Amino acid sequence: MSERIVLAVDGGNSKTDLALVRADGALLAHVRGPLSSPHHLGLEESVALLQQLLDEALGVAGANGGSPPAVAQVFVAGVDFPAEEELLRAQLELRQFAGHVVVGNDTLALLRAGTERGWGVAVVCGAGINCVGVGPDGSHVRFPALGAITGDWGGGYDVGSEALFVAARSEDGRGPRTTLEHAVPRHFGLDSPRRLAEEMHAGRISHRRLIELAPVVFAEAANDAAAAAIVERLAAEVVALARVALTRLGLAELPCEVVLGGGLLRAGDQRLQASIAAGLREVGDEIAVHTTDAPPVVGAALLGLDWLGADDGAKERARRELIAAADADDDLEPVRPVGAEARRG
Repeated sequence: MSERIVLAVDGGNSKTDLALVRADGALLAHVRGPLSSPHHLGLEESVALLQQLLDEALGVAGANGGSPPAVAQVFVAGVDFPAEEELLRAQLELRQFAGHVVVGNDTLALLRAGTERGWGVAVVCGAGINCVGVGPDGSHVRFPALGAITGDWGGGYDVGSEALFVAARSEDGRGPRTTLEHAVPRHFGLDSPRRLAEEMHAGRISHRRLIELAPVVFAEAANDAAAAAIVERLAAEVVALARVALTRLGLAELPCEVVLGGGLLRAGDQRLQASIAAGLREVGDEIAVHTTDAPPVVGAALLGLDWLGADDGAKERARRELIAAADADDDLEPVRPVGAEARRG
């Protein structure tokens, strides 16, 4: 393999995208696998999964047995502290993933995917929620994003959990009536929240499948107060994260971009988007908020091309070809198991 190759990785809580990109922006390979977050798999299994995806990509690129890529930009959900970054980087360097290895949280890749400035704020909301802020001087604001123990609420799992919570209380009378009482169990082919709870308690329906309920909540929010309240709470959490990052970096009064990404924020729900925009207008008049259509793996590739000193034409080509490849994979069957995930069945 030529030394002028970028290895780009976006390892999320639901899927992993890995790409090999040439210095001129040409996409040599793009492969997709299941979640690779060390928070869920542990470091050893996470690295093993990334290795399998890299081997697959090298096979697609026809580069088996060659020298490693010049740079690997690896951005993974669940890598939230410097010590975790160092542990993952050490393992990837031990396996000779690339001549130079950069490891970080996936929010950094989202920010680069959504802006050419190289600084601003990014909020990702998929299975979970997280935020990063980068100032013009390179200063960073980050959040641990460990869930309730670090004050986090948001993402598909929390939205789904709240939907089931209010549905159950609607059924037994402890809470107000909501259409979610019927819509939530119906999604799983069941007739009541109580029946759904029983199936989950017995392990016949995985708790993780609650992330599937976010579209149900968005649909019901148009005519149901309880569902609308969940959407408004999610918007408020996105705004709170962005507000803190902007304020700590001194960017609230400056022209600044807030980039939104992740499955929930890319879903295009108008109520959610409008609430976020309204909330951020109260933070600063010159804050521009937009949802990027580019998946974070694009940002990882662009950061690699930045490192190589590639020109704007190469970056535009990489962006275009990677978006097309990711969109094509989105249209295929659900993500296949790889490695340890496959063994779990």
